Amino acid sequence: MHLDWTPADWELEISAIRASGPGGQNVNKVSSAVHLRFDIRRSTLPAVIKERLLALSDQRITAEGVVVIKAQESRSQEQNRADAIARLIALAQSVAHTPKMRRPTRPTHGSQKRRLEAKSQRGDIKAGRGKVRVD
Repeated sequence: MHLDWTPADWELEISAIRASGPGGQNVNKVSSAVHLRFDIRRSTLPAVIKERLLALSDQRITAEGVVVIKAQESRSQEQNRADAIARLIALAQSVAHTPKMRRPTRPTHGSQKRRLEAKSQRGDIKAGRGKVRVD
């Protein structure tokens, strides 16, 4: 299943914060980092995607079902905003893909036979070890 979805403006709660880390005076003065909050339950995502997102054990998703993303790579607030939204879309698309169910198979008769022969051969090698008795 391919998810072609972009969040609406009312779904996103974006606030500008000061970025951490190096950057000199720019870091102390400019709020270029972006804090994005996205409530999964109130969103326009399909119900299946909502369930999968809420079931994820991701540290970015709170117990209340809110995705919190902090973007601070760029010096530009607009670029950080775009990065945060792109990461949110990528998170939603990651759960959209349903992995194929594994159909269990049985080992072939030949493979079972080879395995047992190898085990008995190994057992013979180990049995041959130890003290040698001289009569």
